[in-house]
Amino acid sequence: MNLKRSVLATTAAISLALGTAPAAFAGANPDTVTAATVAGDTPVGTVKAWDAKTEPSLTIPGGKPQSWTQQVDHKNVLSYKVYSPSMNKDIPIAVIPATNEAGERVDGAPIIYLLNGAGGAEQDADWLKMFKAVDFFKGKGVNVVIPQAGAFTYYTDWLDDNVQGTYVNGPQKWETFLTKELPGPIEETLKADNRRAIVGFSMSGTSSLVLPAHNPGFYDAAASFSGCAATSSFHAYNFARLTVNRGSGTADFKTVTPEQMWGPMGGAYNRYNDALLNADKLAGTALYISTATGLAGRPDQVGYLVGQGASEPVASVAATTLQVEGGVIEAAINKCSHDLRAKLEHLNIPATYEFRNAGTHSWPYWRDDIVESWETTIKPAFGL
Repeated sequence: MNLKRSVLATTAAISLALGTAPAAFAGANPDTVTAATVAGDTPVGTVKAWDAKTEPSLTIPGGKPQSWTQQVDHKNVLSYKVYSPSMNKDIPIAVIPATNEAGERVDGAPIIYLLNGAGGAEQDADWLKMFKAVDFFKGKGVNVVIPQAGAFTYYTDWLDDNVQGTYVNGPQKWETFLTKELPGPIEETLKADNRRAIVGFSMSGTSSLVLPAHNPGFYDAAASFSGCAATSSFHAYNFARLTVNRGSGTADFKTVTPEQMWGPMGGAYNRYNDALLNADKLAGTALYISTATGLAGRPDQVGYLVGQGASEPVASVAATTLQVEGGVIEAAINKCSHDLRAKLEHLNIPATYEFRNAGTHSWPYWRDDIVESWETTIKPAFGL
């Protein structure tokens, strides 16, 4: 077990998850779909000052300070807690504020809502830990908002308010939080404008397609890295089962289930949360979709990992994990992504696709994706 933990740390904490009521604003002009429009009568959140460096969130399990909190300097990385009325708790939020090329704060800038994968910050595998996000977004004139909670939830509104798992506990109303409670208050706090994008990978690669489908015109751009748009087919629903079960901490497939999240497979609420079925509602949103085949790429090889500083025994175990587990998951995602492409093309909805001939379900590829999606999709959508 110690060797395996060392392997996962050395190879940047491989993610092994698929992450991964009708829309009210279909056909709306993006300029008119504001945070207040989407929130409607829903009570919004409250942004609270928080010094994450001195009062850090803790990992699960282990109870150690989450690594990202040590990057908080209140200049390049800000931290807030935002109270969620629907979940009756504070949600930790990391922010990379918009700056110009001179490093000065910029008002009236857009926001990228950057979602973590299945284990997220709770398992110390978030965007700030796994990617040089501060360096990349420095000087680009865009705010980056990262919710640092929500492990194994698919960032969706769960039907069951009494889930009792290690990670998933009590009401889970993440769509309500991300689309209604958070945007207005955080955009006001950051003095942002009405331009926004949503980005996710693995588990949240599903969420980054579902939330725009539920709120047409709200996001200028959406990017999904190794995410499965479908949720209501047999295979997709049971892939989700593998992911959400990890939120129980028990591996019993009973304590936390997709039935608690979306109801029965193929039911009305499950189909509502299926972005493949609702792909027509993605029209007008700039889209970036990525996947690989699951075949081993350069970052999945022993020699590459040794070159990154791993010992040969550790690199050998890591490469096996990447090629077997990460390969199987990415191969399944590859089918999902091709199904989505076929549907979007049938609907004449344009998208930018990055379909790699080789690659596993792992961070090196998602790091490439954030760069590519910014250049090809998000930056143009923002008019930057």
